[in-house]
Amino acid sequence: MVGLKPSEMPPTTAVKFLGAGMAACFADLLTFPLDTAKVRLQIQGENQASQVARSVQYRGVLGTILTMVRTEGLRSPYSGLVAGLQRQMSFASIRIGLYDSVKQLYTPTGSDHSSIATRILAGCTTGAMAVTCAQPTDVVKVRFQANKHFGPGGNKKYSGTMDAYRTIAREEGLRGLWKGTFPNITRNAIVNCAEMVTYDVIKEKLLDYHLFTDNFPCHFVSAFGAGFCATVVASPVDVVKTRYMNSLPDQYRSPLDCMLKMVAREGPSAFYKGFTPSFLRLGIWNVVMFVTYEQLKRALMNVQMLRESPF
Repeated sequence: MVGLKPSEMPPTTAVKFLGAGMAACFADLLTFPLDTAKVRLQIQGENQASQVARSVQYRGVLGTILTMVRTEGLRSPYSGLVAGLQRQMSFASIRIGLYDSVKQLYTPTGSDHSSIATRILAGCTTGAMAVTCAQPTDVVKVRFQANKHFGPGGNKKYSGTMDAYRTIAREEGLRGLWKGTFPNITRNAIVNCAEMVTYDVIKEKLLDYHLFTDNFPCHFVSAFGAGFCATVVASPVDVVKTRYMNSLPDQYRSPLDCMLKMVAREGPSAFYKGFTPSFLRLGIWNVVMFVTYEQLKRALMNVQMLRESPF
């Protein structure tokens, strides 16, 4: 057995909720530069990009990160990290931590296993719930990652994360904080289905066919498969979401207008801009998050059982 042994009691909803948020934050700390590189590559080619994006060309994942460090400093790949961690504590806690509970809610009484349709429905539900709650944090994160926190003349537009929330609300209204909610719900419903359902199914089959026991190798393989599937199906929506959330107030009329203009200017290949960093990020993120999540659930349940034990 690699890692902690499964607890005698199944993890509670509260344990899953807390564990998912903590595991997602840890995964974000390790993969945030890849996410920032993905954002820069996705918005490259826009007519009204930021001053830095207009003057700098990014090539590949490593090239993008090195260019950012050279032109903007060592901290630039982690720009927007605070908003990113705030996002994961609210976003991942809901979409991952509540997935099993919602899946059981949709599963017919007396059924031993949840169908694929039930799992997809549960993934869509928790994904949409998570976006609705966490959208402002995502908007601020993307603005920082895209270097939009610098205004004209290179002056900082936002003094910090909390100031960014206030400034966006003041200049663009509360709707500005929920900008891109529809493409983000679409994107995260797809990602959540691809990640959670794929992980769920792969893990279940590996255990059913006795290829692995419920330990690290099983979690690693399941998580890597989930990350690859999520990247393939979600990349087109992710590019549109990133560009729309990063756009100026009158740049696009709607997410559909953003998509049509992008295709007209750059062709269908624009949908997969930043695919490599997206896959590297989602693949690594999923492995780190799910492996950590499984261990945290067991650790938190062990702590809870010790606290409730009379001895």
